[in-house]
Amino acid sequence: MAIKTARSTVGWPHDSAAHYKAPTSRRRVCTYWLAGKCNRNPCRFSHDASLPGNVYHRAAKQSSHMAEDCPGRKGPESTPVNSASSTSGERSESSTNKNPLKPQEKLCNFWITGNCVKGDACPFLHSWFHGVDFAMLAKLEGHKKLYSGSKDGTARIWDCHTGQCDQVINLGGEVGCFTCEGPWVFVGLPNTVKAYNIQNGASYNISGPVGQVHALEVANDMLFAGAQDGTILVWKGGSEADPFQMAAPLRGHTKGVVSLTVGRDRLYSGSIDRTIRVWDLHTLECVQELVGHTDVVMSLLCWDQYLISCSLDATIKVWGVATEGGSLEVGFTHHEDHGILALSGTIDARGKPVLLCACLDNTVRLYELPSFTERGKIFSRREVRTLQTAPGGLFFTGDAAGTLTVWNWLDSPKSQKEQLPQPMESC
Repeated sequence: MAIKTARSTVGWPHDSAAHYKAPTSRRRVCTYWLAGKCNRNPCRFSHDASLPGNVYHRAAKQSSHMAEDCPGRKGPESTPVNSASSTSGERSESSTNKNPLKPQEKLCNFWITGNCVKGDACPFLHSWFHGVDFAMLAKLEGHKKLYSGSKDGTARIWDCHTGQCDQVINLGGEVGCFTCEGPWVFVGLPNTVKAYNIQNGASYNISGPVGQVHALEVANDMLFAGAQDGTILVWKGGSEADPFQMAAPLRGHTKGVVSLTVGRDRLYSGSIDRTIRVWDLHTLECVQELVGHTDVVMSLLCWDQYLISCSLDATIKVWGVATEGGSLEVGFTHHEDHGILALSGTIDARGKPVLLCACLDNTVRLYELPSFTERGKIFSRREVRTLQTAPGGLFFTGDAAGTLTVWNWLDSPKSQKEQLPQPMESC
């Protein structure tokens, strides 16, 4: 779901282009042309790329979302900027006074559809990413082994060596989440969790959830499932004939549980009720409720001794232990321009931790931790709903259009023109 920014119509020509004579003096630059949406030829305003600085700055500031319907342009490389906040819980100067996006940092929608006619003459981006430390390996379309699930009710098994889809499984219901542990693959569906053992071929339908299962997590030989009714169901390992025995459900959230993560003997759950709950993995009791987000808590991530959360309120919060009792408090808040859908953590080729952040503007931002220095940006046709990492510097993005993309960190940074993806087939 692309976020479109409203644009002023002041200065839009109302007279017929055939009856308009362009002035010979210096003309005002067409803001619609800057956004790639001017359909007047000739136009009463200038379509000159050599713009006065103040006009360029104002036009670029109008929109900070990923894609513009420009008539196809490709621009030079841009240097990632540091978008870190300087103090916890507050916007820093760089976060409040955001630098406007330059045209070459916007993705050309005409290029996306293969209809760009401007080529190198266009200042807009003709690439699925912006950055020099990583590259795209392949797009696995049609939505060791890679498993993916989709709202179309199917799961796909991919060969990571060839990039080909080996198998398509019809699950009979919308896939809400997906996780693997040892030989087990777990899929969250409406009112059930499907479990597959890839070693012996056994499969189980685990009943108990009410509504869609939005989140799954495995820890301490227990399977946790966050359901639409706000309950977290728990199954412990049982016998060979019945490997999943239900334990007492975890209750406390008043709306659906959409995110789960485990760290430091704690289970963390994020909900549509805007709160995060902390559960003791040994007693399965809630030991703390974290309040701070003003919208759905979409994703949770444990990094070092910190808990990182993101929300549709367009913030990422870093929670740390601030009291002798071990309670968590917000130590840092990072602000984005759009709601945030997913988080994942990875390590780059130099061993530095990097946070992947999928936003509602169809981009994935890459931030180096702990400074939140921007390392790059990934673009997509639709919003990226899932992020996953793998050994060997690989990470994956899955978007709402059904495309799964494989990325990797580079040992030595290259220019964006040198980073050409290898085409790989899908089934």
